[in-house]
Amino acid sequence: MAILSTPLQYIKSVPPVTRFFTAATLVSSILYLWIRWTTGSTPVAYLTLVPGTSLFFPWTFATSALVEISVIELIISLLVIPASLAYFERLWGTVETLKFIIVCVTGPNIIGCAFNWIEFAVTRNAELFLYGMEYHGQMALFISLLVSFTQVIPEHQVQILGFIKARVKRLPMAYLTFSTIMTLLGFQSPYILIQFGWFVSWIYLRFYKRNVGDSLGGVVSYGDRSETFALTSWFPPFLHTPLSMLGNTVYKLATRFHLLPTSVPHDIESGGYSQVPGGARAEAERRRALALKALDQRLANSSSGSPTQSGTSQAQSSRPSPAALASAPNERKSSPVEMDVADTSGSDDERR
Repeated sequence: MAILSTPLQYIKSVPPVTRFFTAATLVSSILYLWIRWTTGSTPVAYLTLVPGTSLFFPWTFATSALVEISVIELIISLLVIPASLAYFERLWGTVETLKFIIVCVTGPNIIGCAFNWIEFAVTRNAELFLYGMEYHGQMALFISLLVSFTQVIPEHQVQILGFIKARVKRLPMAYLTFSTIMTLLGFQSPYILIQFGWFVSWIYLRFYKRNVGDSLGGVVSYGDRSETFALTSWFPPFLHTPLSMLGNTVYKLATRFHLLPTSVPHDIESGGYSQVPGGARAEAERRRALALKALDQRLANSSSGSPTQSGTSQAQSSRPSPAALASAPNERKSSPVEMDVADTSGSDDERR
């Protein structure tokens, strides 16, 4: 029993959504591999998403993400996905993590299936685009988690394969580039889901995700409307202008038709919006810390700029007279540091 106590304690420490999702992935993948090994049939339409049969098995829009069709893919998913999900489940909570998984799995699958039907309508090749492609696995969820990490810890540096160093905010576009190359080489299924997963997860985190934790005034906010998480932040500067025009147009139309959730004003200074996942109080604490740091630097600079061995007459002459203050009411007011220095020198003169 002592030998089993440590694994059982570890399993109990895993958040519930992560625990269930990992177990379902393991069971579904083993079931798929067993069916394919015993019957030799592929694809298994009631476990994975096949565009031509998706209307008869609609649950595969969600459950196909639980199926990895090879042992290598299953091992990679079990090493990466559970640890990432556990991190965000502790940060967001159980309900928000479950909603995130559902949106970032079903959304790309629906778009990918619709894209296949469009390809079929153009080419009339049903064997390839309707029955020859099998969407499965957690690639869309993986890039969605990378987008989430970019939102939370964009400047964090990670080490890949022991020698490749990169910042977290660079990883989603690198994975997206890999998806584009594989798709152009003819491996549309399932690599195109990476592109759809990136876009769906960004839209959800940008506009729809409910911010949990403390909120200023008790008002619920949605999404992350900060400039650092804007659409243009993912692309090089020469694309910022056309993307901004397109994004602003789509945003105005979505607002007009009430497609975006009603939230608090998108200004942190108004006391309602938090661009850091963790609540508005965390954002207020962060801004207060930055203000104190700036004030300390300003005081240090003013202290180092003043002469250390100044005479009493020089300090007294630096103090503005009441007449000068009265004659120039619109001039710059003395800083608290200057007033303290002047008052101290004046009291020294009176004592002398």
